[in-house]
Amino acid sequence: MSNEDEQPENRLRRELPEEVPAFASSEAPSPEEKAGPPVTGRQRLVQGLWPPRVSRAQLIVAVLLFGLGFGLAVQVASNSNSDSALRGARQEDLVRILDELDDRTQRLEDEKQGLQKQRDELENSSDQAEEARKQTAEKEKQLGILAGTVAAQGPGITMTIDDTKGTVEADMLLDAVQELRAAGAEAIQVNGVRVVAGTYLTDSGKSVSVDGNKINAPYRFKVIGKPQDLEPALNIPGGVVQTLEKEQATVTVGRSAKIVVDALRAAKQPDYARSSSR
Repeated sequence: MSNEDEQPENRLRRELPEEVPAFASSEAPSPEEKAGPPVTGRQRLVQGLWPPRVSRAQLIVAVLLFGLGFGLAVQVASNSNSDSALRGARQEDLVRILDELDDRTQRLEDEKQGLQKQRDELENSSDQAEEARKQTAEKEKQLGILAGTVAAQGPGITMTIDDTKGTVEADMLLDAVQELRAAGAEAIQVNGVRVVAGTYLTDSGKSVSVDGNKINAPYRFKVIGKPQDLEPALNIPGGVVQTLEKEQATVTVGRSAKIVVDALRAAKQPDYARSSSR
């Protein structure tokens, strides 16, 4: 052992433990080092979306949106079926459908104009109550003509069927009534019997009964309506006049500027039905 090692300071250094670097004991690892590698924006987005966290309000909105989408799908399917049905229809059917729609539109337009006219008359009348009573009385007359409880007059035609062979039957006269109604007849009278909506015709031997009233030939029709429509409707090929002539009956049709239909029907009071207006 040398003298240098025997010096007091050297002996003390040898007995102390080896010095530890300051940074090894004093510096602790940072939170970033403990957390591992940094998280990217895409990873944060995935963590926010999955697993899903659905609230009650979001669930209700989702159900409503599903119902709305289902309803729209059903509507689109229904329209597609209607379109396909029309595409498969014949040209004659399409023309008939279009004509029916045009006629319905025209009737609704006429009805709308009539109601607007009545409204304007009520609004412009100085005495609205009196105007309302006037319109009500006019409407009552119109309904009375259709029901056969009020006499009527106006332009129209007369038709006389002379059946000397007794071959004219009730169904032939009924065809004449139906043809006249289809042509726009507003009031019809046959041999003093008023024809209304509920009129029925039956055979009675060699005669015909109208609503239980027996009538004999010649059969005389008084019809109020537009003569230019009524007469051609009876004389169409294969129509009423030709059918009756094939049965050896003589048919005479004439136009007139004034036809009087004065046969009346008693107003029948319903047994059970009552007005629901208040």
